[in-house]
Amino acid sequence: MKFIFKIVLTLAVVFSIIGSTHGQLENFKSRSSLGFMGGGSYYIGDLNKYKHFNNTNLSFGMIYRFHVNSRIELRGTVRYGKVEAYDSESGYADQIARNLSFESSIFEVAGGLEFNYLNYKMGNKDYFFTPYMFIDMGVFKMDPKTDYNGELVSLQTIGTEGQNSELTSQNAYPLVQLAIPFGIGFKINLGKRAAVSLEYGLRKTFTDYLDDVGKGEFLNAAELAQQNGNIAASLADRSPSEIKMTGSRGNAETKDWYSMFGIMFTFSLGNPDICFYR
Repeated sequence: MKFIFKIVLTLAVVFSIIGSTHGQLENFKSRSSLGFMGGGSYYIGDLNKYKHFNNTNLSFGMIYRFHVNSRIELRGTVRYGKVEAYDSESGYADQIARNLSFESSIFEVAGGLEFNYLNYKMGNKDYFFTPYMFIDMGVFKMDPKTDYNGELVSLQTIGTEGQNSELTSQNAYPLVQLAIPFGIGFKINLGKRAAVSLEYGLRKTFTDYLDDVGKGEFLNAAELAQQNGNIAASLADRSPSEIKMTGSRGNAETKDWYSMFGIMFTFSLGNPDICFYR
């Protein structure tokens, strides 16, 4: 959480400096907008390798934009989403036999840049729409869980791949991770003080444990139960009893991804300046 606070504080300082530097042209409020977004979120990883928009859940959040010029805007976002996946829904026999599943809430804080393809400014009748692309740097908090006897249990503390035991050298993976959000969008003004945007974004993460399935091996159930408990042994391998799972639980060569997308409405925090410049 201290890392998140530092990012938010840094963004606030940057926005303040830019606002004071360009104060003679437009005041800080007229160059700033605040918005609300709603849409969906989904995941790509070991339990859902290729199907975009599969098991999409509701996501929502807030966005702050600072207008630098007609082509560039600084942005900061806070978002919530949920992702989930099930081996049982796969079309691959090995995944169906593995029979793992998970769901996780995602809390994300990010900041970065928007690049407008066309000249654009909120409140300007001549430059009132544009497609855009964005790239951010962010952090997110995850908490992969799964159903166990009718209850959701958090997987990170259980150690399904022998984390924090004598069976492997792995420690428990962090629940707060870095991400690089990037994507495309389209925005158009709704009069002088408001705009609407459609946005689709992917998140490159640096963890393989958003789904609790990483590079670890299927361990001996009796040994894992002795080290990390019976629940860990049960959730590490949920394949049918007649199937013996061996080798890696997931693909160690790839990291997990997630997406957030939807619609956002933004509102100017001050009176738009009638003077437009590039």
